[in-house]
Amino acid sequence: MKHTRNFCIIAHIDHGKSTLADRLLEITGTISKDKMMPQYLDSMELEREKGITIKMAPARMNYNFQGKDYVLNLIDTPGHVDFSYEVSRSLEAVEGAVLLIDATKGIQAQTIANLDLARKQKLVIIPVINKIDMPAAQVEKTKKELVQLLNISEEEIFCISGKTGENVKELLEAVITKVPPPQGDEQAPLRALIFDSKFDSFKGVIAFVRIIDGNIKNAERISLLATKTDSEVKEVGFFLPDLTAKTILQTGEIGYIATGIKEPGKVRVGDTITLQNFKTQISPLPGYTEPKPMVFASLYPEFAEDYESLKEALGKLKLTDAAFVYEPEMREALGRGFRCGFLGNLHTEIVSERLKREFGLELVISTPSVIYKITNQRDQEFFINSAQDFPDPSTIKQIEEPWAKVEIMVPITYLGPVAEILKSFDARYLETQYYGLEKQLLIYEIPLREMMAGFYEKIKSQTQGFASINYEVVGHLPADLVKMEILIAGKKEEAFSKIVPRDKAFQEGKNITQKLKEVLPTQMFAVAIQAVVGGKVIARETLSAKRKDVIAPLYGGDYTRKKKLLEKQKKGKKELKERGEVNIPPKVFLEVLKG
Repeated sequence: MKHTRNFCIIAHIDHGKSTLADRLLEITGTISKDKMMPQYLDSMELEREKGITIKMAPARMNYNFQGKDYVLNLIDTPGHVDFSYEVSRSLEAVEGAVLLIDATKGIQAQTIANLDLARKQKLVIIPVINKIDMPAAQVEKTKKELVQLLNISEEEIFCISGKTGENVKELLEAVITKVPPPQGDEQAPLRALIFDSKFDSFKGVIAFVRIIDGNIKNAERISLLATKTDSEVKEVGFFLPDLTAKTILQTGEIGYIATGIKEPGKVRVGDTITLQNFKTQISPLPGYTEPKPMVFASLYPEFAEDYESLKEALGKLKLTDAAFVYEPEMREALGRGFRCGFLGNLHTEIVSERLKREFGLELVISTPSVIYKITNQRDQEFFINSAQDFPDPSTIKQIEEPWAKVEIMVPITYLGPVAEILKSFDARYLETQYYGLEKQLLIYEIPLREMMAGFYEKIKSQTQGFASINYEVVGHLPADLVKMEILIAGKKEEAFSKIVPRDKAFQEGKNITQKLKEVLPTQMFAVAIQAVVGGKVIARETLSAKRKDVIAPLYGGDYTRKKKLLEKQKKGKKELKERGEVNIPPKVFLEVLKG
């Protein structure tokens, strides 16, 4: 155990974590050069396509240093704010963290957020500046930023190139000398912390674990304390980086346990595994704070017969993504589906894309919304995440919406445009922190629903990609919100209802009525499309009637013959309008729900 080191790499998105991991795998001989490919640990097709890490990836490396053989357990982590929960879980399994900074971009918002997570776990932090081989690298400037951030001397900072391998060997050896070995009692009963999992159709749920105390072997009987589930171990092993079977996992090691459990819901991230004989004697390890999804979207199969396949796929996906939640939902227009909770817009996009690629499902996805807190006249509190659940306004005492603290690292030259965007999104100023002479960290509070409405894209566009953003939900604050309903030919269509700020209801109503006018098929009579708040029409569009030239067959003759046909047509259209039947095809709902 004293020759084991557990560490992870943390950084802002696109600062070179996966490339550095590649070099470490090469230097230690874990992957031979003929098998090496860029971003080796990013095994998901979606990760390679987008150039980002979505899932943490563990790897076990062996390295001889000063005549002693060391085992190095590395966990490569995501950098985007939507996947910070993945980072927090990986930090629980290690004793040290390599903090990686891109020399061409310097300290970014997520750099600070991930550093805070590592400090809370009291990990040893090794500061590293990457990409020093790049022509645009500003090494000295980045060093000064790091000195200020960590309150250290410049001599403690490693300058490397993950691409060329420059100084990576020295960094690897610094991990051995600076990161302490894991602590634990080898003679105590088994306690293993689950930090991730995945499903295998033959071996059942495979739990990724850190062995805190004791050891575990093949075929032993285990018990999961939180779900009170017993099973027999099918296999144990290490990540080399592929799953490689071994006979035993010992104290301080990171590896996997093939549980043989075929029901995904019975294996939870944060649970403690022990041997069946000790399950009544062992106290569970501190697990993880359950992530609270704040962005909700509905997922429906495009073909109704795929409902059960979607249900099964969501269960398996939940295993590899503990922050994702879902529950069944039914809508008259769309049939059976699921209301899903996510940590952010990118998280929503990634989950839906994985469902399409990994499970071959065609999906209908609604526009993401947030969760609202409502207090009624009896002072009872409850939460809603869709307009369908919005109560009668007369019963509402107060509505609160989630707010986020947003941190924007921005070059001073773009300060003006960013401030204007923040003002337009109803953001409240908190403070400014300075990093050198050219960067500022702007800290604001902003309604989470505004962040879902193109905030990230606008900031990136105005700053030409130089700004970086991190956010965390800080709580609920009172808001003046109303339910906007949509009437088509006088009939309320609940699927189109939205919760909107009172002062923006007119613009929202105008947008949705115009959209419906574009996508609704024309009828034999004129159709009124109305946006209504509290019984008052705030926006209206009229879909013109389908025109048929009933007098075309006539040639010559008296005008009264034409007039008679036109009157008959007018009467027929009036009767149709009185019936008010407008058949709305499913594709119209899809177009509007997509936003």
